[in-house]
Amino acid sequence: MFEQLGLIGCGLMGGSFALAAKRAGLVQRVVGYSKSPSTTARARQLGVIDIEASSALLAISGADLVLLAVPVAATESTLKAIRHLLTPATLVMDVGSTKRDVVDAALRALKENVGLFVPCHPIAGREVSGVGYADADLYAGRQLIITPIEHTLTSKVEQAAAMWRAIGCNVVHMTPEQHDTAFAAVSHLPHMIAFALMNSITGQTEGETFLSLAGPGFRDFSRIAASDPQIWRDVLIANREKVGAQLQHFQSALAKFKQCIDTGQTEELERLINHASLARAHWQKPG
Repeated sequence: MFEQLGLIGCGLMGGSFALAAKRAGLVQRVVGYSKSPSTTARARQLGVIDIEASSALLAISGADLVLLAVPVAATESTLKAIRHLLTPATLVMDVGSTKRDVVDAALRALKENVGLFVPCHPIAGREVSGVGYADADLYAGRQLIITPIEHTLTSKVEQAAAMWRAIGCNVVHMTPEQHDTAFAAVSHLPHMIAFALMNSITGQTEGETFLSLAGPGFRDFSRIAASDPQIWRDVLIANREKVGAQLQHFQSALAKFKQCIDTGQTEELERLINHASLARAHWQKPG
């Protein structure tokens, strides 16, 4: 489908996309660039990319497909660095976890060429980072959110959707605002809670002892607290308004639990727990 993928960001997300695209025969070669030269070199050694580039601009020279796999705060500067080599034949995508800020960055950076850019968010990832964890199966069976705007060329949206479907994704279309509202609730807030929980425990004198006694439930609940700090710093700042609104909902729900415990309202406490239990079981069924 594409002759050359220009990959900017050769970590877990970008590296996994490159491996999946190569395995599916969707790209003939991959030219990669990462801010850290050692990461780019490692990506080539692992067969994630075919050619190392010393800059983002060189990575996309001659590319008809470009993927930005960088922290969302770096979107605008990255697009500005490559915009001079973009052609009408180029499809540009990202994998950022927020979309309104990414779209606004693309509008400022690409100007009349913003139609080439298709904002994407694959609902996949791990609590580990780095090209060493890149996996061609990372996106298989996962949802891929596309958030086009009125300037986005329909042909580019169709190209992007076909590309992601070909590596096993289920493609969903949303507006940037719908995306950021939804993922503030089901992704961004949960990460913040996990970070805060770990800090709450480790900030106590006996925190290390408590952690030594934790079982599988705590391990599962706290897993995402090991996520990449830079990426999640940028996500939480970029989507702070929506995250703030979700935090208020969470604080309200938590306050109800605290009130029941403080006042010994056993029946109401059980009702709250039962409501959550049924909601979780029902959500789990669609698989």
